Amino acid sequence: MAGGDDLTYALSSAVLYDPSTGVWTSTGNLNLQRYNHTATLLPNGKVLLTGGFTSEADLYDPATGSCQLTGWMSTFRAFHSATLLPNGKVLVAGGDDPNRLSSAQIYDPATGSWTATGALPAARRYHTATLLPTGKVLVAGGEDANFSALSSSALYDIGLGFSATWQPQITTVPSTLSLGTSLVLAGSRFRGLSGASGGSSQDSPTDYPLLQLRHLESSRMVFLPSTIWSTNSFTSAPVSGFPLGYALVTVFVNGIPSVGSFLNITVPAPVATTLTDARRLANGSFQFAFTNTPGVLFGVIATTNLTIPQINWIRLDGVVEISPGQFQFTDLEATQNERRLYRVLSP
Repeated sequence: MAGGDDLTYALSSAVLYDPSTGVWTSTGNLNLQRYNHTATLLPNGKVLLTGGFTSEADLYDPATGSCQLTGWMSTFRAFHSATLLPNGKVLVAGGDDPNRLSSAQIYDPATGSWTATGALPAARRYHTATLLPTGKVLVAGGEDANFSALSSSALYDIGLGFSATWQPQITTVPSTLSLGTSLVLAGSRFRGLSGASGGSSQDSPTDYPLLQLRHLESSRMVFLPSTIWSTNSFTSAPVSGFPLGYALVTVFVNGIPSVGSFLNITVPAPVATTLTDARRLANGSFQFAFTNTPGVLFGVIATTNLTIPQINWIRLDGVVEISPGQFQFTDLEATQNERRLYRVLSP
């Protein structure tokens, strides 16, 4: 969580929330104070912060906990939209400077540069921008220069310019996918035009499909490696570590995306837990490991008195799936307890 205002000043501070502990910690400040800005998660795990009454953009790197400036937009913006596109670039559109804007720009994470793109047909702020399964972006509503609500909308096309006869097609996709299982698709044109191989790793055929999975709420984006694929089918490696909820599936062949399909990422059913390790660590904390179905979510409750009802046990978070089907829990508070009893639960 970064920037904003405290009713007196715009802020440059940022904090991180850890859901496993419920604790907030400070992280690297933004280079500029900003509010009414946008924050976009990029495929490389960094976060792009744009606008907020400035034309400069910040790039937050969670690996280092620091921000660096990453280019200037053509004008400063606030109350705009920022949309992660299927190709990993970011579309920033509309807003105000403080005049209402119709201009739009594209940020390229590979180069850290901004380029102008097609403008909206009407200037607006407070609008929505929604990525559609076709790869286009629907910009709708908002407020015009006269502070009136807009009923108009606009459709942004990234403009890849491919022939429809080359576009891969998804015909069958499961409605749900349990973590720890493979995603199996059926369709057509999953093989494209192949380049001749020159015998090196940097000059090889490129007709294999790439499968992109994009979480609708967080915009987290990953490409799933394949285990089996052909012209009309694709089977991915088991999916793990991906957020629960609805996701958009898109197949890319020679850089050409299919129309996306939706599925729901769910938690698989647990089986009987098998304890594989339990030990006291050098710092005094207690750690144990166990196996179960890959992708299952677990919590831990603890007590020092077995006679009290389970509802009164202490809830402890922090179970980590260190590899598919292999889980680990570390109780950092164990140093304060001579004896503690644990129970593993699946929601």
